[in-house]
Amino acid sequence: MSRAAPLTVYEFFAGGGMARIGLGDRWRCLFANDFDKVKAAAYRANFPDAAEHFHEGDVWDLTTADLPGRADLAWASSPCQDLSLAGGRRGLGRGLDGGRSSAFWGFWRLVMDLERQDRAPRAIVIENVTGLLTSHDGADFAALCGALAEGGYLFGALQIDASWFLPQSRPRLFVLAVREAPAADLLGPSPAFHSPAVRRAHEALPEALKARWLWWRLAEPARRNTALADVLEPDAAGWLSAEKTRALLDQMHPLHRARVEAALASGERRVGAVFRRVRVEHGRKVQRAEARFDGLAGCLRTPAGGSSRQVVLILEHGEARARLLTGREAARLMGLPEDYRLPGSATGALHLAGDGVAAPVVRHLAAGLIEPLLGAAQRVAAA
Repeated sequence: MSRAAPLTVYEFFAGGGMARIGLGDRWRCLFANDFDKVKAAAYRANFPDAAEHFHEGDVWDLTTADLPGRADLAWASSPCQDLSLAGGRRGLGRGLDGGRSSAFWGFWRLVMDLERQDRAPRAIVIENVTGLLTSHDGADFAALCGALAEGGYLFGALQIDASWFLPQSRPRLFVLAVREAPAADLLGPSPAFHSPAVRRAHEALPEALKARWLWWRLAEPARRNTALADVLEPDAAGWLSAEKTRALLDQMHPLHRARVEAALASGERRVGAVFRRVRVEHGRKVQRAEARFDGLAGCLRTPAGGSSRQVVLILEHGEARARLLTGREAARLMGLPEDYRLPGSATGALHLAGDGVAAPVVRHLAAGLIEPLLGAAQRVAAA
């Protein structure tokens, strides 16, 4: 009798292990790390084998001695604060002076050391915000591609929005790199995921890097059949007072306020998400509350910046009720299972979710590209 041998992964910047959850049971994690204490505690709480392979600490403190064997895949969801619009897009740096996104170079140092030991991973996925395509006028993306090319990898990028799978608008960039030329049927146009931003970033690359570019073919998934209202807890507490709800509505731009008023006037029950942004109006910065009623939450962010905690807004019987999104609701918006053990505080749970990768996106990418690339069907071992 034979069985399929598991594929193996190193999960860098693992957070609460969302990439591992998305990869699923066909994969075995050889090593994972994160420097955040709350996320590290959540990882240990959810994976019984964490004591065997999880390392809490900065990636710059790791050596290849910490990385057992040779992994089929290295997954790196490096910190995005220095590349996102909310973080000022300070960019990647080749040292500690580059801000938190310099963690990428700590990861890449390990990959190159593995290469010198003939243990480099067969495939790499680098996941980040889509702002990576344009930060520093494209110089950061070119630097990333240049590093992959120098390491002997072929590479390409896909922009995937979690809204294909979950009721959350969450576009993210996935750079998939491989050491061996892929089969022809894994290459070709993917209009849904080769966004105009990806195509522009490719076009701006030097010719030497374009020569190593791959246009990955990834099938479109079936459209989701859930909406924001489906993930909400019916008995959640913490509803804002009428006064605070009015203050929230008063923060809205007239266009958004009119949208709310029209929904109230209709008498129909509407469930929406509200998030706060700083806008420049007439030359000055103004904090605005923005509402959407398309069945999606806005992109979850960490409570420390960006839109901060989102607000659930329910309109019915001519009245508006509002409360903060809960940690469990945020976990559902990331595709985490109901038995996933969240940090005890709302801030910790929301930070975990806001910094994570949506698990169903990982599963789709693994099933459609990563596992065929690595030949999972041919990897058999004696039972």
